[in-house]
Amino acid sequence: MARTVLLAMAVLLAGCVPTRWPEKPAPGPSSLPPVATSPRSKGAKPARPPAPGGAPVQEAPEPLPRSKSGNPPFYEVLGERYFVLEDSDGYREQGVASWYGAPFHGKRTSSGTVYDMHDFTAAHKTLPLPTLVRVTNLENGRSVVVTVDDRGPFVKNRLIDLSYAAATELGIVQSGTGRVEVEAVRTRRVPSASSAAEAPAKAQSIFLQVGAFSDEANAARFKVNLESNGVNNVVIRYDDDVRPALYRVRIGPIAGPVEYDALASRLAALSIANPRLVTESPVARETSNTR
Repeated sequence: MARTVLLAMAVLLAGCVPTRWPEKPAPGPSSLPPVATSPRSKGAKPARPPAPGGAPVQEAPEPLPRSKSGNPPFYEVLGERYFVLEDSDGYREQGVASWYGAPFHGKRTSSGTVYDMHDFTAAHKTLPLPTLVRVTNLENGRSVVVTVDDRGPFVKNRLIDLSYAAATELGIVQSGTGRVEVEAVRTRRVPSASSAAEAPAKAQSIFLQVGAFSDEANAARFKVNLESNGVNNVVIRYDDDVRPALYRVRIGPIAGPVEYDALASRLAALSIANPRLVTESPVARETSNTR
């Protein structure tokens, strides 16, 4: 009887052994937001990263489709110009990683998704959005695969900005930064009837926005004034996604950096201050007001 009882207890205990023992969490600093340790809402299912030091992630069956926003040929932040890569093939670079959390939680990213600090995501200055990358902590060898879906960090000598979850996995939350290697995860397309018919995503076009008016007549007068001063390709975009609705005066599309710089100089000579670089998708351009 005793032998039977011991055997039954052994079977029960074997069913309770986890496949991976949880690590004892390090005590966080008082500045960490309470939301960082709160359970996720029901139904949220972030993709789990690979175990630190584990086998490389298998190739994804389908490449991530390029987002409709966040992928202009180039853009400017704080006076610095960044050129977005055509693709991520072969990308591999080492540098300093930082992380961002509660102040940005729930806000929109450059690709249009909503930032969730508990998901495994990241921000990068030049990789196409989105891109899967493996980030490896060069100090402890831990690694995690994240989806780059945002732009940044725009701090000198920073390579990538990780979500709170990814930074926790790599062990850099307490220090704030860490030396890492970032490598694009290769993807491959599996032939299928649906994928074969898909058209490639069209690139976004660059415009200079020089004014926004709630009155269409004022926007039209400003357009005429620009054209009378030799500025070509002036268009008006009606934006009813904001309240009150706006008539945005833009110049473009612009072919590239050389034309952009020449146009910016022309506008400065006309005393038009702070023109703003914006992008438009082909769909938005086809359906907007172009008077």
